[in-house]
Amino acid sequence: QTNSYQVTARFDNISGLTLGATVEIAGVQVGEVSNIELQGVEAFVTMDIYKGKIIRDDDIAAIRTKGIIGERFIKIIPGGSEKNLTAGGRVSDTESAIEFEEIIGKFIHRME
Repeated sequence: QTNSYQVTARFDNISGLTLGATVEIAGVQVGEVSNIELQGVEAFVTMDIYKGKIIRDDDIAAIRTKGIIGERFIKIIPGGSEKNLTAGGRVSDTESAIEFEEIIGKFIHRME
């Protein structure tokens, strides 16, 4: 693809993230998830980032949910670095998916 470049990120849990999921900065789509594979016990996610859209080397890739029960997407939280990732670069700081069931489970156990 000549209109995009690829960067990767590793997550402990991508629960519900699918191929084609959007990658966003400030709510604006800057790319999409093009590949997901399991490497060891981590999910290795490849993102196609549109040419001209910048991902910095200290940005955070966080898995979020649109609305309460909406689909998962990757939110890029900007860092302060002036160094940009290039094709094949890796977003080293990630935040995995938060599972609603886990939150409810912890809450219920606290009540017992």
